[in-house]
Amino acid sequence: MSAERPPFHLAFPVTDLVATRAFMVEVLGCGVGRESERWIDFDFHGHQVTAHLVDAAEDAPAINPVSGHAIPVRHFGLVLAWDAWRALVARLRAAGVPFAVEPHIRFPGEAGEQATLFVVEPGGGNAIEFKAFRDPRRLFARE
Repeated sequence: MSAERPPFHLAFPVTDLVATRAFMVEVLGCGVGRESERWIDFDFHGHQVTAHLVDAAEDAPAINPVSGHAIPVRHFGLVLAWDAWRALVARLRAAGVPFAVEPHIRFPGEAGEQATLFVVEPGGGNAIEFKAFRDPRRLFARE
């Protein structure tokens, strides 16, 4: 990760995770991070993009359960430094911005331990995730 430009995070819905994995890895040359039956993290030139499996393309926003939270599948975001993330939480709280997913630590004690929060921008209803890793080198850690 570059200190000058934070990596971005982008999630997108797919209906065929196997085909998406083949394209991302074999065609685009992306590395694979953590994965499950319902999602795969890809290393897209140092940025984290995640394909989430949905049963069908729907008008209603798709969600996946992650660590007890309903995470909007279609969202974009930014990976911040740990202290910058904590400062953002304080700034959002002070401004009275509602959280779609409250700030919390996800995957505590695991390779992917991270601070995360979601907000919804009021102009278009788009979900935005801000996250931080205690150890930025663990962004794509599998174990």
